[in-house]
Amino acid sequence: MTRTPFEIHEATQDHLSEIAHLARRIWHQCYPGIISREQIEYMLARMYSEPTLARDLAQGVTYYRLLHAERPAGFAACGPDARGHGQAWLHKIYVLAEHQGRGAGRALIERACADAAAAGHRLMLLRVNRENTRAIRAYERCSFSLRETRCDDIGGGFVMDDYILQRRL
Repeated sequence: MTRTPFEIHEATQDHLSEIAHLARRIWHQCYPGIISREQIEYMLARMYSEPTLARDLAQGVTYYRLLHAERPAGFAACGPDARGHGQAWLHKIYVLAEHQGRGAGRALIERACADAAAAGHRLMLLRVNRENTRAIRAYERCSFSLRETRCDDIGGGFVMDDYILQRRL
């Protein structure tokens, strides 16, 4: 296994402000050109408020903090599929632009997949915007493959136009 200059720790309630701040910074690095600035703000408010993150933790979602030189560099979130079926979801995975391409995303994915497998899950699922070709290629390099295409209305006049990818654990 390749060693990376990153550390991964489970997040607690005390880290939710850090995660919300990272999400805002990373989304504004990543999504312009893929979705509108209005949709970015809408989704950040809906998915990354501290109460929403706290609710995720209370519902069994595990957040992982990615650190580089003891400073926040990214995060991921993983939890079981609410319907069961031995599946888990990699709900979120984001790495600051300056740390991309250095094994950080792979380290987060491998940690989440290892923890999901240890919990008895046989499959990891994730959603990725169909226009986010860089992320899609990274997921494919981590053994994810296409399962289905989804386009869901998320309110506010916006949709999530995604691929659902899967990986056997």
